[in-house]
Amino acid sequence: MNNNSLFLILQKMRTPFIVLISVYTISIIGLISIEGVDNDGNPYYMSIFDAFYFISYTATTIGFGETPYTFSYNQRIWVSMLIYLTVIGWFYSIGTLISLLQDRVLKKEIDKNKFIKQIKNLREDFFIILGYNSTTKKIIEKSLNKGYRVVVIEKDEDRVNELLLDSYTPIVPVLQADIQDPNALEIAGITSKYCKGLVSLFANDKLNLRIAITSKTINKKVPLAVKSTTENQSENLMDVGVEIVENPFHIISNQIDLSLNTPSIYQIEKWIYNMDNLLKQPLKLPRGLYIICGYGRMGKEIYKVLKKNKIHAKFIEIDKEKVDINKSDILVADADDKEILKNLDIENASVIIAGTNDDTTNLSLLSTAKKLNKNIITIARENEIKNYSIFKYSNIDYIFMPSRILINKTINALVNPMSDKFLYLLKSQTEKFASDLIEKLLLTIGNYPELFELKINKKEAFAISTLIEKKENNITLKNLMTTRDEKKELNNIIALLLQRGKKFYLLPDNDMILEENDQILFAASSEAINDIEYIAQNSYELEYVLSSS
Repeated sequence: MNNNSLFLILQKMRTPFIVLISVYTISIIGLISIEGVDNDGNPYYMSIFDAFYFISYTATTIGFGETPYTFSYNQRIWVSMLIYLTVIGWFYSIGTLISLLQDRVLKKEIDKNKFIKQIKNLREDFFIILGYNSTTKKIIEKSLNKGYRVVVIEKDEDRVNELLLDSYTPIVPVLQADIQDPNALEIAGITSKYCKGLVSLFANDKLNLRIAITSKTINKKVPLAVKSTTENQSENLMDVGVEIVENPFHIISNQIDLSLNTPSIYQIEKWIYNMDNLLKQPLKLPRGLYIICGYGRMGKEIYKVLKKNKIHAKFIEIDKEKVDINKSDILVADADDKEILKNLDIENASVIIAGTNDDTTNLSLLSTAKKLNKNIITIARENEIKNYSIFKYSNIDYIFMPSRILINKTINALVNPMSDKFLYLLKSQTEKFASDLIEKLLLTIGNYPELFELKINKKEAFAISTLIEKKENNITLKNLMTTRDEKKELNNIIALLLQRGKKFYLLPDNDMILEENDQILFAASSEAINDIEYIAQNSYELEYVLSSS
Protein backbone atom coordinates (compact mmCIF):
# COMPACT_ATOMS: atom_id res chain seq x y z
CA MET A 1 0.00 0.00 0.00
CA ASN A 2 1.41 3.39 -0.94
CA ASN A 3 1.55 6.53 1.20
CA ASN A 4 -1.68 8.00 -0.23
CA SER A 5 -3.83 5.03 0.75
CA LEU A 6 -2.14 4.76 4.17
CA PHE A 7 -2.78 8.46 4.77
CA LEU A 8 -6.46 8.02 3.85
CA ILE A 9 -6.83 5.12 6.29
CA LEU A 10 -5.18 7.05 9.12
CA GLN A 11 -7.26 10.11 8.39
CA LYS A 12 -10.58 8.24 8.29
CA MET A 13 -9.80 6.04 11.33
CA ARG A 14 -8.43 8.85 13.48
CA THR A 15 -11.65 9.41 15.46
CA PRO A 16 -12.42 5.67 15.97
CA PHE A 17 -8.85 5.15 17.23
CA ILE A 18 -9.26 8.03 19.72
CA VAL A 19 -12.61 6.60 20.88
CA LEU A 20 -11.14 3.13 21.43
CA ILE A 21 -8.08 4.47 23.23
CA SER A 22 -10.29 6.63 25.45
CA VAL A 23 -12.67 3.76 26.26
CA TYR A 24 -9.81 1.41 27.10
CA THR A 25 -8.05 4.07 29.22
CA ILE A 26 -11.16 4.85 31.27
CA SER A 27 -11.96 1.14 31.71
CA ILE A 28 -8.41 0.22 32.79
CA ILE A 29 -8.13 3.18 35.20
CA GLY A 30 -11.41 2.16 36.82
CA LEU A 31 -10.35 -1.48 37.26
CA ILE A 32 -6.95 -0.68 38.80
CA SER A 33 -8.55 1.89 41.12
CA ILE A 34 -11.29 -0.33 42.59
CA GLU A 35 -10.32 -2.57 45.47
CA GLY A 36 -10.83 -6.30 45.07
CA VAL A 37 -10.25 -9.37 47.23
CA ASP A 38 -7.85 -12.29 46.66
CA ASN A 39 -8.57 -15.95 47.46
CA ASP A 40 -7.44 -15.44 51.07
CA GLY A 41 -9.75 -12.46 51.67
CA ASN A 42 -6.95 -9.90 51.50
CA PRO A 43 -7.40 -6.55 49.69
CA TYR A 44 -6.12 -6.68 46.12
CA TYR A 45 -5.68 -4.13 43.31
CA MET A 46 -5.40 -5.29 39.71
CA SER A 47 -2.20 -4.56 37.79
CA ILE A 48 -2.33 -2.59 34.53
CA PHE A 49 -1.59 -5.78 32.57
CA ASP A 50 -4.40 -7.75 34.27
CA ALA A 51 -6.83 -4.88 33.68
CA PHE A 52 -5.82 -4.59 30.00
CA TYR A 53 -6.08 -8.35 29.52
CA PHE A 54 -9.56 -8.46 31.04
CA ILE A 55 -10.81 -5.46 29.05
CA SER A 56 -9.40 -6.92 25.79
CA TYR A 57 -11.45 -10.11 25.91
CA THR A 58 -14.49 -8.50 27.55
CA ALA A 59 -14.74 -5.68 24.98
CA THR A 60 -14.69 -8.20 22.15
CA THR A 61 -17.42 -10.26 23.95
CA ILE A 62 -15.23 -13.37 24.19
CA GLY A 63 -15.71 -13.66 27.97
CA PHE A 64 -13.16 -15.87 29.75
CA GLY A 65 -14.51 -15.08 33.23
CA GLU A 66 -13.25 -13.01 36.18
CA THR A 67 -9.49 -12.90 36.52
CA PRO A 68 -7.15 -13.12 38.38
CA TYR A 69 -9.60 -13.44 41.32
CA THR A 70 -13.35 -13.40 41.73
CA PHE A 71 -14.57 -9.80 41.50
CA SER A 72 -16.06 -7.80 44.31
CA TYR A 73 -19.49 -6.17 43.89
CA ASN A 74 -17.82 -2.80 43.21
CA GLN A 75 -15.71 -4.33 40.44
CA ARG A 76 -18.74 -6.08 38.93
CA ILE A 77 -20.72 -2.82 38.87
CA TRP A 78 -17.86 -1.12 37.03
CA VAL A 79 -17.45 -4.04 34.60
CA SER A 80 -21.19 -4.01 33.86
CA MET A 81 -20.91 -0.38 32.75
CA LEU A 82 -17.72 -0.78 30.75
CA ILE A 83 -19.14 -3.79 28.83
CA TYR A 84 -21.66 -1.47 27.13
CA LEU A 85 -19.08 1.27 26.79
CA THR A 86 -16.44 -0.89 25.06
CA VAL A 87 -18.93 -2.73 22.81
CA ILE A 88 -20.31 0.59 21.57
CA GLY A 89 -16.75 1.79 20.95
CA TRP A 90 -15.93 -1.32 18.93
CA PHE A 91 -19.17 -1.18 16.94
CA TYR A 92 -18.42 2.42 16.02
CA SER A 93 -14.85 1.59 15.00
CA ILE A 94 -15.79 -1.52 12.98
CA GLY A 95 -18.62 0.37 11.25
CA THR A 96 -16.22 3.14 10.29
CA LEU A 97 -13.72 0.57 9.00
CA ILE A 98 -16.37 -1.17 6.85
CA SER A 99 -17.45 2.20 5.49
CA LEU A 100 -13.81 2.99 4.76
CA LEU A 101 -13.33 -0.24 2.80
CA GLN A 102 -16.26 0.82 0.60
CA ASP A 103 -14.84 4.30 0.09
CA ARG A 104 -14.32 4.89 -3.64
CA VAL A 105 -11.32 7.15 -3.16
CA LEU A 106 -9.48 4.54 -1.06
CA LYS A 107 -10.46 1.75 -3.47
CA LYS A 108 -9.10 3.82 -6.33
CA GLU A 109 -5.82 4.37 -4.48
CA ILE A 110 -5.48 0.67 -3.68
CA ASP A 111 -6.22 -0.24 -7.32
CA LYS A 112 -3.67 2.35 -8.41
CA ASN A 113 -1.05 0.78 -6.16
CA LYS A 114 -1.88 -2.66 -7.57
CA PHE A 115 -1.53 -1.26 -11.11
CA ILE A 116 1.88 0.28 -10.31
CA LYS A 117 3.07 -3.09 -9.02
CA GLN A 118 1.82 -4.83 -12.20
CA ILE A 119 3.69 -2.38 -14.44
CA LYS A 120 6.91 -2.74 -12.40
CA ASN A 121 6.70 -6.51 -12.83
CA LEU A 122 5.95 -6.28 -16.57
CA ARG A 123 9.05 -7.50 -18.40
CA GLU A 124 7.53 -7.92 -21.88
CA ASP A 125 6.97 -5.53 -24.80
CA PHE A 126 3.68 -3.70 -24.36
CA PHE A 127 1.46 -0.97 -25.80
CA ILE A 128 -0.37 1.71 -23.82
CA ILE A 129 -3.99 2.06 -25.00
CA LEU A 130 -5.89 5.18 -23.99
CA GLY A 131 -9.61 4.59 -23.53
CA TYR A 132 -11.64 1.38 -23.69
CA ASN A 133 -14.32 1.08 -26.38
CA SER A 134 -15.31 -1.17 -29.27
CA THR A 135 -12.34 0.00 -31.37
CA THR A 136 -9.61 -0.27 -28.74
CA LYS A 137 -11.10 -3.57 -27.58
CA LYS A 138 -10.28 -5.08 -30.98
CA ILE A 139 -6.79 -3.53 -30.88
CA ILE A 140 -6.21 -5.14 -27.49
CA GLU A 141 -7.32 -8.55 -28.78
CA LYS A 142 -5.12 -8.34 -31.87
CA SER A 143 -2.13 -7.10 -29.85
CA LEU A 144 -2.41 -10.02 -27.44
CA ASN A 145 -2.69 -12.43 -30.37
CA LYS A 146 0.51 -10.95 -31.83
CA GLY A 147 2.36 -11.60 -28.56
CA TYR A 148 2.35 -8.04 -27.19
CA ARG A 149 1.08 -7.09 -23.73
CA VAL A 150 -1.33 -4.19 -23.30
CA VAL A 151 -1.81 -1.53 -20.60
CA VAL A 152 -5.02 0.56 -20.54
CA ILE A 153 -5.85 3.97 -19.07
CA GLU A 154 -9.59 4.67 -18.84
CA LYS A 155 -11.37 7.47 -16.97
CA ASP A 156 -14.86 5.95 -16.86
CA GLU A 157 -15.40 3.45 -14.02
CA ASP A 158 -18.08 1.49 -15.92
CA ARG A 159 -15.70 0.88 -18.82
CA VAL A 160 -12.94 -0.14 -16.41
CA ASN A 161 -15.31 -2.72 -14.92
CA GLU A 162 -16.27 -3.85 -18.42
CA LEU A 163 -12.60 -4.47 -19.23
CA LEU A 164 -12.12 -6.45 -16.01
CA LEU A 165 -15.17 -8.58 -16.83
CA ASP A 166 -13.77 -9.36 -20.30
CA SER A 167 -11.02 -11.37 -18.54
CA TYR A 168 -8.21 -11.08 -21.08
CA THR A 169 -5.40 -13.61 -21.11
CA PRO A 170 -2.76 -12.56 -20.28
CA ILE A 171 -4.14 -9.99 -17.83
CA VAL A 172 -4.53 -6.43 -19.12
CA PRO A 173 -3.61 -3.96 -16.34
CA VAL A 174 -6.01 -1.01 -16.27
CA LEU A 175 -5.70 2.33 -14.50
CA GLN A 176 -8.75 4.47 -13.83
CA ALA A 177 -7.41 7.98 -14.34
CA ASP A 178 -7.62 11.09 -16.47
CA ILE A 179 -5.90 10.28 -19.76
CA GLN A 180 -4.60 13.86 -19.95
CA ASP A 181 -2.73 13.50 -16.66
CA PRO A 182 1.04 13.21 -17.31
CA ASN A 183 1.41 11.33 -14.03
CA ALA A 184 -1.01 8.66 -15.29
CA LEU A 185 1.10 8.16 -18.42
CA GLU A 186 4.25 7.80 -16.35
CA ILE A 187 2.59 5.31 -14.00
CA ALA A 188 1.41 3.34 -17.05
CA GLY A 189 5.04 2.86 -18.09
CA ILE A 190 5.52 5.32 -20.95
CA THR A 191 9.17 5.70 -19.92
CA SER A 192 9.75 1.93 -19.69
CA LYS A 193 12.13 0.31 -22.18
CA TYR A 194 9.43 -2.30 -22.79
CA CYS A 195 6.87 0.30 -23.95
CA LYS A 196 6.66 -0.08 -27.74
CA GLY A 197 3.89 2.38 -28.49
CA LEU A 198 0.97 4.49 -27.27
CA VAL A 199 -2.44 4.57 -28.97
CA SER A 200 -4.82 7.55 -28.80
CA LEU A 201 -7.86 7.25 -31.10
CA PHE A 202 -10.35 9.67 -29.55
CA ALA A 203 -12.90 11.52 -31.68
CA ASN A 204 -11.71 14.83 -30.19
CA ASP A 205 -8.76 16.09 -32.25
CA LYS A 206 -7.68 18.60 -29.59
CA LEU A 207 -7.56 15.86 -26.98
CA ASN A 208 -5.44 13.66 -29.25
CA LEU A 209 -3.06 16.54 -29.95
CA ARG A 210 -2.68 17.32 -26.26
CA ILE A 211 -1.96 13.67 -25.46
CA ALA A 212 0.61 13.56 -28.26
CA ILE A 213 2.40 16.67 -26.95
CA THR A 214 2.37 15.34 -23.37
CA SER A 215 3.61 11.90 -24.40
CA LYS A 216 6.45 13.25 -26.53
CA THR A 217 7.45 15.61 -23.70
CA ILE A 218 7.75 12.67 -21.29
CA ASN A 219 9.40 10.26 -23.75
CA LYS A 220 10.42 11.39 -27.24
CA LYS A 221 11.35 7.86 -28.29
CA VAL A 222 7.98 6.17 -27.73
CA PRO A 223 6.08 5.59 -31.04
CA LEU A 224 2.61 7.18 -31.09
CA ALA A 225 -0.45 6.11 -33.07
CA VAL A 226 -2.88 9.05 -33.03
CA LYS A 227 -6.17 9.64 -34.80
CA SER A 228 -6.74 12.73 -36.91
CA THR A 229 -9.87 13.82 -38.77
CA THR A 230 -8.60 16.91 -40.59
CA GLU A 231 -5.61 17.82 -42.72
CA ASN A 232 -4.63 20.60 -40.34
CA GLN A 233 -4.70 18.21 -37.37
CA SER A 234 -2.51 15.73 -39.26
CA GLU A 235 0.07 18.44 -39.91
CA ASN A 236 0.04 19.46 -36.24
CA LEU A 237 0.60 15.87 -35.14
CA MET A 238 3.49 15.41 -37.56
CA ASP A 239 5.04 18.65 -36.30
CA VAL A 240 4.92 17.21 -32.77
CA GLY A 241 6.73 14.11 -34.02
CA VAL A 242 3.89 11.57 -34.08
CA GLU A 243 5.04 8.53 -36.07
CA ILE A 244 1.62 7.08 -36.98
CA VAL A 245 -1.03 9.65 -37.94
CA GLU A 246 -4.32 7.96 -38.72
CA ASN A 247 -6.99 9.91 -40.57
CA PRO A 248 -9.64 7.29 -41.44
CA PHE A 249 -11.39 9.62 -43.88
CA HIS A 250 -8.16 10.35 -45.73
CA ILE A 251 -7.47 6.59 -45.86
CA ILE A 252 -10.94 5.98 -47.32
CA SER A 253 -10.53 8.68 -49.97
CA ASN A 254 -7.09 7.27 -50.80
CA GLN A 255 -8.63 3.81 -51.23
CA ILE A 256 -11.19 5.27 -53.64
CA ASP A 257 -8.31 6.88 -55.57
CA LEU A 258 -6.52 3.51 -55.76
CA SER A 259 -9.71 1.75 -56.86
CA LEU A 260 -10.04 4.22 -59.72
CA ASN A 261 -6.45 4.02 -60.93
CA THR A 262 -4.50 1.08 -59.46
CA PRO A 263 -6.92 -1.50 -57.99
CA SER A 264 -4.15 -4.12 -57.59
CA ILE A 265 -2.26 -1.81 -55.22
CA TYR A 266 -5.52 -1.36 -53.33
CA GLN A 267 -5.87 -5.14 -53.10
CA ILE A 268 -2.34 -5.44 -51.65
CA GLU A 269 -3.16 -2.71 -49.14
CA LYS A 270 -6.27 -4.60 -48.02
CA TRP A 271 -4.19 -7.77 -47.62
CA ILE A 272 -1.57 -5.95 -45.55
CA TYR A 273 -4.27 -4.41 -43.35
CA ASN A 274 -5.92 -7.87 -42.92
CA MET A 275 -9.12 -6.66 -44.56
CA ASP A 276 -9.10 -9.21 -47.40
CA ASN A 277 -7.03 -11.94 -49.03
CA LEU A 278 -5.12 -11.70 -52.30
CA LEU A 279 -7.46 -14.07 -54.13
CA LYS A 280 -10.39 -11.69 -54.17
CA GLN A 281 -10.64 -9.57 -57.29
CA PRO A 282 -9.79 -5.92 -56.59
CA LEU A 283 -12.57 -3.33 -56.65
CA LYS A 284 -12.29 -1.37 -59.90
CA LEU A 285 -14.45 1.74 -59.74
CA PRO A 286 -15.82 3.01 -63.05
CA ARG A 287 -15.81 6.55 -64.39
CA GLY A 288 -19.10 8.38 -64.71
CA LEU A 289 -21.51 10.22 -62.44
CA TYR A 290 -20.95 9.84 -58.70
CA ILE A 291 -23.56 10.70 -56.09
CA ILE A 292 -22.19 11.19 -52.58
CA CYS A 293 -24.55 11.49 -49.63
CA GLY A 294 -22.93 13.44 -46.81
CA TYR A 295 -20.50 16.35 -47.06
CA GLY A 296 -18.87 16.05 -43.67
CA ARG A 297 -15.23 15.19 -43.00
CA MET A 298 -15.40 12.05 -45.14
CA GLY A 299 -17.31 13.80 -47.93
CA LYS A 300 -14.75 16.59 -48.14
CA GLU A 301 -11.89 14.09 -48.54
CA ILE A 302 -13.80 12.22 -51.26
CA TYR A 303 -14.53 15.52 -53.02
CA LYS A 304 -10.78 16.22 -53.33
CA VAL A 305 -10.10 12.78 -54.83
CA LEU A 306 -12.93 12.90 -57.35
CA LYS A 307 -11.96 16.42 -58.39
CA LYS A 308 -8.34 15.28 -58.90
CA ASN A 309 -9.55 12.41 -61.09
CA LYS A 310 -11.88 14.76 -63.05
CA ILE A 311 -14.97 12.75 -62.13
CA HIS A 312 -18.36 14.45 -62.17
CA ALA A 313 -19.78 14.22 -58.67
CA LYS A 314 -22.95 15.50 -56.99
CA PHE A 315 -23.19 15.82 -53.21
CA ILE A 316 -26.23 15.80 -50.93
CA GLU A 317 -25.97 17.23 -47.40
CA ILE A 318 -28.87 17.74 -45.00
CA ASP A 319 -26.93 20.12 -42.72
CA LYS A 320 -26.58 23.45 -44.53
CA GLU A 321 -23.88 24.61 -42.08
CA LYS A 322 -21.48 22.03 -43.56
CA VAL A 323 -21.96 23.28 -47.10
CA ASP A 324 -19.70 25.80 -48.81
CA ILE A 325 -21.98 28.22 -50.66
CA ASN A 326 -19.38 28.49 -53.44
CA LYS A 327 -19.83 24.84 -54.44
CA SER A 328 -22.78 24.53 -56.82
CA ASP A 329 -22.54 20.73 -57.00
CA ILE A 330 -23.65 20.32 -53.36
CA LEU A 331 -27.39 20.10 -52.73
CA VAL A 332 -28.81 20.81 -49.28
CA ALA A 333 -31.51 18.18 -48.90
CA ASP A 334 -32.45 14.83 -47.37
CA ALA A 335 -30.50 12.15 -49.22
CA ASP A 336 -33.03 9.50 -48.24
CA ASP A 337 -35.65 11.05 -50.54
CA LYS A 338 -36.52 9.24 -53.74
CA GLU A 339 -37.44 12.42 -55.61
CA ILE A 340 -34.18 14.13 -54.66
CA LEU A 341 -32.21 11.14 -55.99
CA LYS A 342 -34.22 11.20 -59.21
CA ASN A 343 -33.52 14.90 -59.66
CA LEU A 344 -29.79 14.13 -59.35
CA ASP A 345 -30.10 11.68 -62.26
CA ILE A 346 -29.69 8.53 -60.15
CA GLU A 347 -30.85 6.39 -63.12
CA ASN A 348 -27.67 7.26 -65.04
CA ALA A 349 -25.23 7.41 -62.13
CA SER A 350 -22.33 4.92 -61.93
CA VAL A 351 -21.65 4.98 -58.18
CA ILE A 352 -23.46 6.12 -55.06
CA ILE A 353 -21.60 6.58 -51.76
CA ALA A 354 -23.58 6.71 -48.51
CA GLY A 355 -21.16 8.57 -46.25
CA THR A 356 -23.35 10.00 -43.49
CA ASN A 357 -22.62 9.38 -39.80
CA ASP A 358 -25.89 7.46 -39.36
CA ASP A 359 -25.92 3.76 -40.29
CA THR A 360 -29.71 3.53 -40.65
CA THR A 361 -29.73 6.44 -43.12
CA ASN A 362 -26.88 4.88 -45.12
CA LEU A 363 -28.64 1.53 -45.39
CA SER A 364 -31.97 3.09 -46.30
CA LEU A 365 -30.74 5.43 -49.04
CA LEU A 366 -28.64 2.69 -50.70
CA SER A 367 -31.69 0.44 -50.75
CA THR A 368 -33.66 3.24 -52.42
CA ALA A 369 -30.84 3.91 -54.90
CA LYS A 370 -30.69 0.22 -55.88
CA LYS A 371 -34.40 0.23 -56.68
CA LEU A 372 -33.97 3.28 -58.91
CA ASN A 373 -30.84 1.95 -60.64
CA LYS A 374 -30.13 -1.78 -60.27
CA ASN A 375 -26.71 -1.46 -61.99
CA ILE A 376 -25.36 1.27 -59.75
CA ILE A 377 -22.32 0.42 -57.57
CA THR A 378 -23.14 1.01 -53.91
CA ILE A 379 -20.55 2.04 -51.31
CA ALA A 380 -21.45 2.54 -47.65
CA ARG A 381 -19.82 4.06 -44.61
CA GLU A 382 -20.42 1.90 -41.54
CA ASN A 383 -20.08 3.82 -38.29
CA GLU A 384 -20.74 1.18 -35.64
CA ILE A 385 -18.92 -2.17 -35.46
CA LYS A 386 -22.04 -3.78 -33.96
CA ASN A 387 -23.88 -3.16 -37.27
CA TYR A 388 -21.36 -5.18 -39.29
CA SER A 389 -23.63 -8.19 -39.83
CA ILE A 390 -26.48 -5.94 -41.05
CA PHE A 391 -24.26 -4.27 -43.65
CA LYS A 392 -22.72 -7.60 -44.64
CA TYR A 393 -26.07 -9.03 -45.70
CA SER A 394 -27.42 -5.86 -47.31
CA ASN A 395 -26.00 -6.60 -50.79
CA ILE A 396 -23.73 -3.53 -50.71
CA ASP A 397 -20.80 -3.64 -53.14
CA TYR A 398 -18.27 -2.18 -50.73
CA ILE A 399 -18.27 -1.09 -47.08
CA PHE A 400 -15.95 1.49 -45.58
CA MET A 401 -15.72 1.17 -41.80
CA PRO A 402 -13.56 3.95 -40.24
CA SER A 403 -13.25 2.10 -36.93
CA ARG A 404 -12.13 -1.13 -38.63
CA ILE A 405 -9.62 0.82 -40.71
CA LEU A 406 -8.23 2.36 -37.51
CA ILE A 407 -7.98 -1.05 -35.84
CA ASN A 408 -6.12 -2.73 -38.68
CA LYS A 409 -3.87 0.21 -39.51
CA THR A 410 -2.93 0.74 -35.86
CA ILE A 411 -1.95 -2.88 -35.25
CA ASN A 412 -0.16 -3.08 -38.57
CA ALA A 413 1.81 0.13 -37.97
CA LEU A 414 2.84 -0.89 -34.44
CA VAL A 415 3.60 -4.57 -35.05
CA ASN A 416 4.84 -4.35 -38.67
CA PRO A 417 6.03 -0.74 -39.11
CA MET A 418 7.91 -1.55 -42.33
CA SER A 419 4.70 -2.53 -44.08
CA ASP A 420 3.56 1.10 -44.06
CA LYS A 421 6.84 2.10 -45.72
CA PHE A 422 6.36 -0.68 -48.24
CA LEU A 423 2.86 0.58 -49.11
CA TYR A 424 4.14 4.13 -49.48
CA LEU A 425 6.75 3.01 -52.02
CA LEU A 426 4.33 0.65 -53.76
CA LYS A 427 1.88 3.47 -54.46
CA SER A 428 4.45 5.08 -56.74
CA GLN A 429 4.49 1.95 -58.92
CA THR A 430 2.30 1.00 -61.87
CA GLU A 431 -0.81 -1.18 -61.88
CA LYS A 432 1.10 -3.88 -63.79
CA PHE A 433 3.86 -3.92 -61.15
CA ALA A 434 1.27 -4.52 -58.43
CA SER A 435 -0.70 -7.16 -60.37
CA ASP A 436 2.55 -9.03 -61.13
CA LEU A 437 3.44 -8.91 -57.43
CA ILE A 438 0.05 -10.35 -56.47
CA GLU A 439 0.54 -13.18 -58.96
CA LYS A 440 4.04 -13.84 -57.61
CA LEU A 441 2.79 -13.90 -54.02
CA LEU A 442 0.00 -16.34 -54.88
CA LEU A 443 2.31 -18.67 -56.84
CA THR A 444 5.20 -18.59 -54.35
CA ILE A 445 3.38 -18.56 -51.00
CA GLY A 446 -0.32 -19.21 -51.50
CA ASN A 447 -3.59 -17.49 -50.74
CA TYR A 448 -2.71 -16.26 -47.25
CA PRO A 449 0.87 -14.91 -47.02
CA GLU A 450 1.96 -13.64 -43.62
CA LEU A 451 4.09 -10.56 -42.96
CA PHE A 452 7.30 -10.90 -41.00
CA GLU A 453 9.95 -8.31 -40.11
CA LEU A 454 13.56 -9.02 -39.21
CA LYS A 455 16.31 -6.67 -38.09
CA ILE A 456 19.89 -7.85 -38.45
CA ASN A 457 21.22 -7.36 -34.93
CA LYS A 458 22.24 -9.48 -31.94
CA LYS A 459 18.71 -9.53 -30.51
CA GLU A 460 16.76 -10.72 -33.59
CA ALA A 461 19.49 -12.34 -35.73
CA PHE A 462 22.31 -13.35 -33.40
CA ALA A 463 23.98 -15.86 -35.75
CA ILE A 464 23.95 -13.56 -38.78
CA SER A 465 25.04 -10.50 -36.79
CA THR A 466 27.94 -12.43 -35.22
CA LEU A 467 29.16 -13.68 -38.61
CA ILE A 468 28.90 -10.20 -40.16
CA GLU A 469 30.95 -8.86 -37.27
CA LYS A 470 33.69 -11.44 -37.92
CA LYS A 471 33.65 -10.58 -41.66
CA GLU A 472 34.23 -14.25 -42.53
CA ASN A 473 31.35 -14.73 -44.99
CA ASN A 474 29.05 -12.68 -47.17
CA ILE A 475 25.49 -13.58 -46.15
CA THR A 476 22.81 -12.87 -48.74
CA LEU A 477 19.05 -12.68 -48.68
CA LYS A 478 19.02 -15.97 -50.56
CA ASN A 479 20.80 -17.68 -47.65
CA LEU A 480 18.16 -16.40 -45.28
CA MET A 481 15.38 -17.61 -47.58
CA THR A 482 16.75 -21.17 -47.91
CA THR A 483 14.76 -24.09 -46.54
CA ARG A 484 16.25 -25.95 -43.59
CA ASP A 485 15.14 -29.30 -45.03
CA GLU A 486 16.89 -28.88 -48.36
CA LYS A 487 19.62 -26.23 -48.56
CA LYS A 488 19.50 -26.04 -52.36
CA GLU A 489 15.84 -24.97 -52.39
CA LEU A 490 14.25 -21.62 -51.60
CA ASN A 491 11.43 -21.34 -49.11
CA ASN A 492 7.91 -20.03 -49.71
CA ILE A 493 9.02 -16.49 -49.14
CA ILE A 494 9.43 -13.12 -50.88
CA ALA A 495 11.48 -10.17 -49.60
CA LEU A 496 9.20 -7.15 -50.05
CA LEU A 497 11.41 -4.40 -48.68
CA LEU A 498 14.90 -3.89 -47.29
CA GLN A 499 15.85 -0.76 -45.38
CA ARG A 500 19.50 0.17 -44.94
CA GLY A 501 19.87 3.39 -43.04
CA LYS A 502 17.68 5.90 -44.85
CA LYS A 503 17.72 3.97 -48.12
CA PHE A 504 14.93 1.60 -49.17
CA TYR A 505 15.05 -1.30 -51.64
CA LEU A 506 11.66 -2.36 -52.97
CA LEU A 507 11.61 -6.09 -53.80
CA PRO A 508 15.38 -6.42 -53.21
CA ASP A 509 17.42 -8.92 -55.21
CA ASN A 510 17.95 -12.28 -53.49
CA ASP A 511 21.72 -11.97 -54.02
CA MET A 512 21.89 -8.75 -52.00
CA ILE A 513 24.53 -9.01 -49.23
CA LEU A 514 23.18 -8.36 -45.74
CA GLU A 515 24.69 -5.77 -43.43
CA GLU A 516 24.35 -5.03 -39.72
CA ASN A 517 21.12 -3.16 -38.81
CA ASP A 518 19.42 -4.01 -42.12
CA GLN A 519 15.64 -4.25 -41.70
CA ILE A 520 13.73 -6.63 -43.95
CA LEU A 521 10.02 -7.11 -44.57
CA PHE A 522 9.08 -10.59 -45.78
CA ALA A 523 5.88 -12.14 -47.08
CA ALA A 524 5.99 -15.84 -46.22
CA SER A 525 4.18 -18.94 -45.05
CA SER A 526 4.21 -19.66 -41.31
CA GLU A 527 6.62 -22.59 -41.88
CA ALA A 528 9.02 -20.34 -43.81
CA ILE A 529 8.95 -17.73 -41.03
CA ASN A 530 9.91 -20.44 -38.57
CA ASP A 531 12.89 -21.37 -40.80
CA ILE A 532 14.04 -17.73 -41.07
CA GLU A 533 14.05 -17.34 -37.29
CA TYR A 534 16.10 -20.53 -36.84
CA ILE A 535 18.64 -19.55 -39.50
CA ALA A 536 18.97 -16.00 -38.16
CA GLN A 537 19.51 -17.06 -34.55
CA ASN A 538 21.19 -20.47 -34.69
CA SER A 539 24.83 -20.65 -35.84
CA TYR A 540 24.58 -24.31 -36.86
CA GLU A 541 21.52 -23.70 -39.04
CA LEU A 542 23.25 -20.72 -40.64
CA GLU A 543 26.39 -22.77 -41.38
CA TYR A 544 24.21 -25.44 -42.99
CA VAL A 545 22.55 -23.04 -45.47
CA LEU A 546 25.87 -21.27 -46.16
CA SER A 547 27.46 -24.57 -47.15
CA SER A 548 25.19 -24.64 -50.21
CA SER A 549 26.77 -21.43 -51.57
